[in-house]
Amino acid sequence: MARPERKTVRDVRKGNRGMLLRTLYFGGPRSRHELTGLTGLSAATISTMTGDLLTEKILMEAGQVDSDGGRPRVLLRVNPVYAYLIGVDVAETHVRVELFDLEMTEKARVDYTLRPSHHDIELVARRILAGIDVVLADGQVTAAQVLGVGIGVPGIVERGVPDALIHAKTFGWDGVPLGALMRAGTSLPVFIDNGAKTMGQAELWFGAGRGADHAVIVLIGSGVGATVVADGQAVRGTSNSAGEWGHTKIEMNGRPCRCGSRGCLEAYIGAEGLLDRAGVPVQTTDWPSALGRVLDVGGPVVDETVTYLGTGLANLINMLNPERILIGGWAGLMIGERHLDQIRVVVGENSLTQPYNATSIVLGELGPDAVAMGAATLVLEEFLDASAPLRLHAAS
Repeated sequence: MARPERKTVRDVRKGNRGMLLRTLYFGGPRSRHELTGLTGLSAATISTMTGDLLTEKILMEAGQVDSDGGRPRVLLRVNPVYAYLIGVDVAETHVRVELFDLEMTEKARVDYTLRPSHHDIELVARRILAGIDVVLADGQVTAAQVLGVGIGVPGIVERGVPDALIHAKTFGWDGVPLGALMRAGTSLPVFIDNGAKTMGQAELWFGAGRGADHAVIVLIGSGVGATVVADGQAVRGTSNSAGEWGHTKIEMNGRPCRCGSRGCLEAYIGAEGLLDRAGVPVQTTDWPSALGRVLDVGGPVVDETVTYLGTGLANLINMLNPERILIGGWAGLMIGERHLDQIRVVVGENSLTQPYNATSIVLGELGPDAVAMGAATLVLEEFLDASAPLRLHAAS
């Protein structure tokens, strides 16, 4: 049996600091007295830590509340302009870069169009780096005020390797070192994860997933993925590939999928597969407009898509027994806004009764920008779990 690690006084202080920051960030303004009860820390510890965080300008005062017979109590909150975060969404047809403050309020954004067949990794890296410069200038923020850059990408991101190797077969990426390319172009800390997982984290923290301990957040864009949440934690699997829902089989020997296999769910409900089946040329970069026209006209292809989507969701319910399923991604929201009732009917017809009755099926609340917002939360999570007094990145 492995011996438990001994925690030093420094470790305990780091943990307490992180707990305090999370309590204030997600719980809203609180007095020192309330923080003592919420965290279980002593009044002296809370006083010392909040004093330090106020000095560092990580916290700020947010008004007062009356106390029982005593002096009014000062409310504290995380200072939203203490620092900024950058979130990046690398998608089939675009690279989107957004600048947020600590309240996740967008301060600036820029989009670069990509041709669906052109995803050269050096080009994508250049677009990201150019976008960082643009949003900093537009948001009137210096690099020294930014805690880091989060990037949501398609495919599988290898964790625990310094270069954040990415395997995205649909992009032609096999172990591409995006982390190394980013480090060569910026001195800002960079965090990279799968786009479906970043969207899932955004919805769990700020959107329709709040409060759910067992959930599945599905992303439907040109590709299809999911975030599986169990006991409040994202399930990642052995190699960080858990959630590749789009490559579950829905049709034996069915349509070719971009992954090289056949009959994958993505080939039927992903935007590219849906447009292709509707006879729309997929070389265009304006997929949202084309998909909107197809969905508005309706017909057998749309009906079939609803059936495949509902059946795929039913499989998730039967296998995972979630309390909530969220449909997100730009294509998923477009389909769901028009056909959510029909999707629920198909899910009910193909699910076991008991787990279906325990599940709600809803649309994501954060819109098509949720991947970039979720990518920024990769940086925010590091900030909230800070193991030491946080220092902003020094400008190069």
